[in-house]
This record gives sequence, C-alpha cells and structure tokens, in this order.
Amino acid sequence: MSFFAILLALVLEQARPLKTNNLLFSTIDRWIQWAVRTLDAGARSQAWITWGVTVLGPAILVMLVHWLLTWGLGWWAAVLWNIALLYATLGFRQFSHHFTGIREALDNGDEDKARELLAQWQQVHVGQIPRSEIVRHVIEYSVIAAHRHVFGVFFWYAALSIIGLGPVGAVIYRLTELAQRQWQEPAADGPWASEVLRSVSVRAWQAMDWLPSRMTALGFAIVGSFEDAMDGWRNHAQNFPQDNDGVILAATAGAINIRLGGAALSATNEEASKELGGSSTPGRIASLAHFAQVVGLVWRTVIMWLLLLALLTMANLVG
Repeated sequence: MSFFAILLALVLEQARPLKTNNLLFSTIDRWIQWAVRTLDAGARSQAWITWGVTVLGPAILVMLVHWLLTWGLGWWAAVLWNIALLYATLGFRQFSHHFTGIREALDNGDEDKARELLAQWQQVHVGQIPRSEIVRHVIEYSVIAAHRHVFGVFFWYAALSIIGLGPVGAVIYRLTELAQRQWQEPAADGPWASEVLRSVSVRAWQAMDWLPSRMTALGFAIVGSFEDAMDGWRNHAQNFPQDNDGVILAATAGAINIRLGGAALSATNEEASKELGGSSTPGRIASLAHFAQVVGLVWRTVIMWLLLLALLTMANLVG
C-alpha cells in the first residue's frame, strides 16, 4: 500500500500541484500561531507541551481517521486517505518553481533577474554575487528543499506505515519542520515565540531529521559517485553549520563533483544567516551544467527508493 500511495501522490502532485496560498497551508499556519498565543509561556516544560499539541495533536487525529477508514470502509479508503495526505505533504512542485525560474533566467543570461528571484525565495539580500555563486546557492537550497519536501517525508511515511501507523510519519515530519521554521521569527500578524520554544522546536527538528538526512545522503552516494560522496560525508560535512544539512550537502558535492559551501547570503535575520556557510568542499566551481546533474541525481534517488519500497511491498504480499 505504501508504494502505491507514494507513487500516486507524486504523479498527482506533478500533474496538479497545490497552490502556495491554498486553504490547507493557511489553516496549518493559523494552527501553529494559535499554539504559540495559547500555550507558550516561556517555560521549558510548557514549550514541550506546546510542541506536542502543535505537532502530535494533528498526527493523532490523522492516525485515528486512518484506522477508522481501514476498519470501517476497507483498505481502499485508507489508501485514498494516505494519498491525500501525501499529496499535501510530499512533492517537488512545492518548491521547484523557484529552481525553474532561476535556471531559466540564467539560461537567458539575465543574472539580475536570477538574483532577484533568489532573494525572493530565501528572503535574503543577495547583492551582486557572481553567476557561479548564484548557481551554488540555488543548488544548495534546492537539494535541502528536495530532502525536506520529498525524501524526509518519504522516509517517515514508509517507516511508520510498515508498523500500521499509516501516514502519521509524514504528518509529524512536515509539521515539525514547519513549526521550527515559523517559530524562529514572528509571522507578520502573529506573536513572537519564546526563546525556549524556539530552542525546543529546533531540537525536535534535528532529532526528527537525523536519520532521514543520512538516508538521503546515502541515496545520493549510491546513484552518484559513491566513493567521492562518502569521502565528502566523512571529511567535509562539518564545514556546514547545520549537522543534518551538512551531511546532505557534503554527499551531494562528492556525488556530482561540485564545490559547495562557503560564504552564506546576507540574511535579514541572524538565524537565517547561519543556515549555510563555512568552508567549501572540493570539486568543480558551480556552473549551469550542474543544474541538470542535480536534477538527475534527485530523480535517480527517488526511483531507487521507490523500487526498493516496491520490492518490500511485493515481499510482504507474497509472504
């Protein structure tokens, strides 16, 4: 069931992607803001309660609906429920328009537009960075986005659905990422999250993303240059400020022989400015040709994990 749900959700998302301002995403944003206004009191124990209500509350509801559909209407109804939730939580089209727009601008020689689009995407000050730096930053942000929107969701959905929890893993992963990202700074019409809540949300996200990030890096190594990717993982992941993201970026750099890392963009806030940066990995200077290599690397990894999940599904059906 997991294989068919993921495959159909990916196909549906490619054919008809969700709009960024859709009702579901707006409702989730309001839910996260409500939790801060109602529960965040600045104490560590209260912060964990706030995080639990925000993330685990909807996840429990999703799991109960999954079980009710399975027992009441049958497995086909549960599959449809899984597909609907994966459609909302998993997919390239939730971020790929940024990548495509910048790539097309660079293809047309319009570097000013590419810088403008990159600044709008990451909400940072880009300045007059050269063409190679535009490409490097786009690749770094796109690889991390692909992990968070596709591979991380894929991993937790598959892992927890095997033990009968349905789509709860995908929901927990996406809500954990959304909450920690939104709580790092105030929304335009919302309150500040306390320092304690921000710290708790980051710790929860790092723990939730620890294993998926390494599985993504392993996938890139398998479908790319394995030896170079593993060497980058072992020796250059520490060049990046964020441990989990660093593993992915170091493996990516080795897998396609590209130089990643270096000076971060000038962010509008201190936390965002620390997201990327540090020393560079070995490899070739980023160029437009690397865009196609990154796309190929990501899609080969998707196909590899889908084939593995298909084999596991077949073994389960035969057994």
